[in-house]
Amino acid sequence: MLESLKKSGKNFGHNINQAWRHSAEGWRDLLHRSSDALTRFTHTKKFDPAEKNWMAEFPQWGLLSGEIEETDKEIFVRIEVPGMSKEDCTIRMNDHTLYLSGEKHFDRESSTSTYHLKERAYGSFHRMIPLPRSADTENADASYKNGVVSIRIPKIPGMVPKSIHVN
Repeated sequence: MLESLKKSGKNFGHNINQAWRHSAEGWRDLLHRSSDALTRFTHTKKFDPAEKNWMAEFPQWGLLSGEIEETDKEIFVRIEVPGMSKEDCTIRMNDHTLYLSGEKHFDRESSTSTYHLKERAYGSFHRMIPLPRSADTENADASYKNGVVSIRIPKIPGMVPKSIHVN
């Protein structure tokens, strides 16, 4: 009887470990596929309990939805930055990677009000998007309209992906 219980306990532990491993793999896959769409906002000021800093109470993760569209001649990157102006965003390109960073500022109507729901993230953020090798990052152009940053990147003429024959 005792051996049977030990065996059941080991099987149960094995099954729990396997379920946990599959769960962790699923989260890793989700984070990888999101291509850094879940953006961590970091506070620009450290929380000081004596000051009762409101920033510590706000969420630190947000979703900066985006899309990459490619035509024969250009690559279009669009990223939604709701609640931000174009002056709040910085765009850089390096080694076929697009970097979008900035800061979403908190604007409060009243200092005496009470929040019942806080789901918006505030603070500085950083987003990295890999670009195809054919992107001509030297001649990119960016615009901002209605909370969406749009980046137009011409493709390098004549650069075609190589096909490799598998033996």
